[in-house]
Amino acid sequence: MIAQWIGRSGLPARTVEDDDFILMIESIDKKLAVPKKAKINNLVDQLYNDEKLKFREQLATARKISLGLDIWTKRGLTASFLAISACYFCPQEEKAKHILLNLVQLSHPHTADCIKTCVDRCTQEWGIPKNKILTVITDNGSNMVAAFKNSEQGDNSSTEEEESQDDSEEDSENGEEQRFGAIDRMPCVVHTLQLVVNIIQKEASVKRLLDRVRLLVRLVRKSSVATEQLLKLSGLTLIKDCPTRWSSTYLMITRLIDLKDPLTQVADRMGWDCLLPSEWQRITTLRDLLLPFAEHTQMLQSDTMSLCLVVPALLDLSAHLSEFSQANGTSHKDFTSLAKKMKANLDQRFSCFLNPSDSKFSPLAIAACFFDPTVSADALIENDDEHIKELLSIAENYIAQMVYPAIQEEAAEKEAEDKRCEENEPQTKRSRFRFLSSKVSANRPSSSHTKLTVRQEIQKYKEQLSQPINEGTAFDFWAAHCSIYQLLKPLAQDLLAVPASQAFAERVFSITGDLSQGRRNRARLILERSAFLKMNRPQ
Repeated sequence: MIAQWIGRSGLPARTVEDDDFILMIESIDKKLAVPKKAKINNLVDQLYNDEKLKFREQLATARKISLGLDIWTKRGLTASFLAISACYFCPQEEKAKHILLNLVQLSHPHTADCIKTCVDRCTQEWGIPKNKILTVITDNGSNMVAAFKNSEQGDNSSTEEEESQDDSEEDSENGEEQRFGAIDRMPCVVHTLQLVVNIIQKEASVKRLLDRVRLLVRLVRKSSVATEQLLKLSGLTLIKDCPTRWSSTYLMITRLIDLKDPLTQVADRMGWDCLLPSEWQRITTLRDLLLPFAEHTQMLQSDTMSLCLVVPALLDLSAHLSEFSQANGTSHKDFTSLAKKMKANLDQRFSCFLNPSDSKFSPLAIAACFFDPTVSADALIENDDEHIKELLSIAENYIAQMVYPAIQEEAAEKEAEDKRCEENEPQTKRSRFRFLSSKVSANRPSSSHTKLTVRQEIQKYKEQLSQPINEGTAFDFWAAHCSIYQLLKPLAQDLLAVPASQAFAERVFSITGDLSQGRRNRARLILERSAFLKMNRPQ
């Protein structure tokens, strides 16, 4: 347990030789001998290797894997790190898992070739073939886009074309047909959503309003007297927005509105100019505009099971912006114009999920949504919109093509095995009513005739969605109906496990930031080991 604590917290192994630590252990149990630094290092290395072996075995049994990437640079630009995570459905534990694979220190500049090389080295180390990678989720940085551009349309680089040809030859040698998503990049939905939100900074009237708010927030936060008075009146203080924090502008103005009365009192005591009544009204309108974006950002940044929520979230945001423009058409014309610009930008940036005619359209999100019975019934099946019907048809065709041949062969082998067992099963007891039992057996259809095709399972699933769903989550639904949807279940589990963002990879740096700050520089192996053990600890 001491080794686990040292390994996951990133503390130096010499901590166990500290006099106060030894005194604390002796106060717990005098008979306990505190291990030395060398022993702790050996135990941490053993724990690290055992955990890697366990996850490597799980990845070997996973059908499809989604990778997440993110780059972080220390303050002062003294070191940069690339975090690579893997999300998959674990058949042994019957749940989706997201783990950290590697934390690689990068050398400047962070080129596309450097990123691609690190990813290839990581997949080789963990034994992940390319035909097993469903998608790679990154932000919208140019280096990230270029690193996986060889699988996207419009690539003009001869070097990347050669690499693409080599990849296709390697996959053909493996004997498995390349399907959509094998080496494709998917933009992080939350990052892209925040780019839509950042349009508010380009609207002149809204920017002036936000500058007034930031000035007031800065005055309060820099004054210890004002901060103390605000804490006495409300128990809270103001929040400063940060361009690298999701929904930070919404959080800033929401806290400002919540503290309107005590803030006005503090401003009067300090002799500061507070916001005008018209500005308070405009800030409230801006909060109403950003509220759905903050809610969906919070929902879509989960580590697993969020790709299925992307299409409903985007449709909801699009409807919200349209209704907002109509509701504020005369009172706040600048906000109406802003909402229209945000809707146009939303449709443009997410055309890869919503517009089938787009060259980069991906049916992955709509197929994942289809497999989630908690949202697909309302968002897809019972929706009469022609655009939604077209997306639903594309999802069905994609699912029919994506049902893995291995799944079909496994189902056929299982059916043949059950039939052989029935034929070879000895009749140990004479039937009580032999005549009736023979009639029933003659009229009962055989299993080979009741076997459903992929299209039939899809239709049966759609019919079942018209009835109330008793299961709490999508995974519970597919586990409860595994005997009915033998072909759809494996694909459903793989798509439902996919996250909508690479927030997991970003959270790695919340841990490693403290470990590598200032003088607390750790060796590359120790830093990666600590992050691996911390992020992949049992839940």
